[in-house]
Amino acid sequence: MVSKKLKKRSKKRSALSAEQSTEPTLTRKEQRAKERAAAKVRADLIQFTVLTFLAAGLVGLMLGLIVEPTLGIAATASLLCLSLSFKYQRYALYAFIIYIPFSGTVTYMLGGNSLLQLAKDAFYIPALIGVIQMCRKKRLSILLPEAVKVPLVLVIAIVVLNILLINLPQQFESAGDESPLLMGILGLKILLGYLPVITCIYYLMRTSDDLYFLLRIQAVLVLVACVLGFTQYLMLKTGICSGTEGIGAEGVDLFKASLQSRCFVGGSLLYSPSQGQIRLPGTFVAPWQWGWFLISSAFFSFGTAFNDRSPFWRLVGIISLITVFVMAVVSGQRIALFLVPIVVGVLSVMTGQVANLKRFIPIGVILGLILVGLTIRNPELMQERVDSFQDRWNASPPHAFVMQQFEEVMDAQDGILGNGVARATNAARIFGKVRLLETYHPKLLYELGPLGLLFIVIMYAAVSVATFKAYRKTRDKNLRGYAASMWVFVLFISFFPYYYPLDVEPVSVYYWLAAGIALKIPTLDKQERELANPKKKRKLRSRRKSSLNDAVPEEPQLA
Repeated sequence: MVSKKLKKRSKKRSALSAEQSTEPTLTRKEQRAKERAAAKVRADLIQFTVLTFLAAGLVGLMLGLIVEPTLGIAATASLLCLSLSFKYQRYALYAFIIYIPFSGTVTYMLGGNSLLQLAKDAFYIPALIGVIQMCRKKRLSILLPEAVKVPLVLVIAIVVLNILLINLPQQFESAGDESPLLMGILGLKILLGYLPVITCIYYLMRTSDDLYFLLRIQAVLVLVACVLGFTQYLMLKTGICSGTEGIGAEGVDLFKASLQSRCFVGGSLLYSPSQGQIRLPGTFVAPWQWGWFLISSAFFSFGTAFNDRSPFWRLVGIISLITVFVMAVVSGQRIALFLVPIVVGVLSVMTGQVANLKRFIPIGVILGLILVGLTIRNPELMQERVDSFQDRWNASPPHAFVMQQFEEVMDAQDGILGNGVARATNAARIFGKVRLLETYHPKLLYELGPLGLLFIVIMYAAVSVATFKAYRKTRDKNLRGYAASMWVFVLFISFFPYYYPLDVEPVSVYYWLAAGIALKIPTLDKQERELANPKKKRKLRSRRKSSLNDAVPEEPQLA
């Protein structure tokens, strides 16, 4: 046994030495040139940052003195964010992804202004403009994947047609208390505004290291957000936060989430233990956003738990997946309690991890023990959650509820166009009266008519097919597992009939993020295979600067 182990180690060392021998050795002249290039990059970074700080500070100072100090501070921060995001798109994309789980907490920590909910776009939009400029310069395709182009044109055409023929006449007919035109523009942004995330993530991920780094960030974000959410639960449980009953709520108010009962992080909260009611928002604005964050996080955490190449990060993925299970139980989110275990089960089968007994059995045993432990230690809590779910199901079965919403919308349908873009979108209520529809496809039918619903379903189907093909092209075991997780997420969200997750954060961003990751993975897989071949390694490195994967100009490596 000892001799076999020694032989294996010697083989690994010889393989490593052979691999290192294929590394191109730099001459002194090449080393000096590399050092000069790195110094130039650092100098450019310092110069640009200093000039940006000075310009933003000057504008902010003027606004602060003339108008209001708070406005000056906000202007300074905004200009800094916009300028740096435009210059350094990759870091802006990371900041965008990091900000999303904590956007609700930041919003209410700074006063609750609704404009703060758009703060994430200060990272996203400048980075997108920079990527589009790069694509034009390099003559690269801006719209990805190719299969989505025709459906997207049809969707944009039907949306614009509804804005011109429905929203615009409503604008002239309104008495001034509504803005249907602005409502339509906001509806277009909600529907397609984050689709270019696919392009950003595709071109800004240059190597598999970038992919692993991004998904590891996501696993850490899930873990941190769940820990903060659990702290919120403990503060309510121990009486540090008063909850809904503590603010003097009575009657029906005991069953409604409100900002008055906000606790520690997030926004609107419901906690009435005497009535068996709990709906925690976690770090988000509202409880339903937190529920969909947990569902989405199950996909990302599962991918890291099973497919990261580092044992340490696989452990982090397992821990983040466990926290998702725990928060699905204690947060009172019925849909998360129902879907998170189903998601993990479906992923285990569709990604082939069930057959990978070496990894699947330990993780399955750990998750099972955690759930059993929670059940034994808190039988009343578990029973309360199960009873709440059963009561909701019996009162309004999801399939019957969806059909009822379709029937209501069909009764209100007149012609091939809808009733106006965003006329059933909750976020557009600031511009006028909207109809409450709690399922996505009836909502699309009400707003855009049958053609609009058809074209949007075709577009989502095209994205699902493209990500499936990308998953099937991938050969590397770890990358293939990630691609499978992202494809299943895209497929699940594309056709999920209950609620409207594609209209709200974080799913409205994570959907396109997952699609971009899945589409890029085959290219990264090809890179890995070429690097593993010593004959192709030197050739690949010599052409890397001009390849599609390095089309984005090199950015300075921040310490």
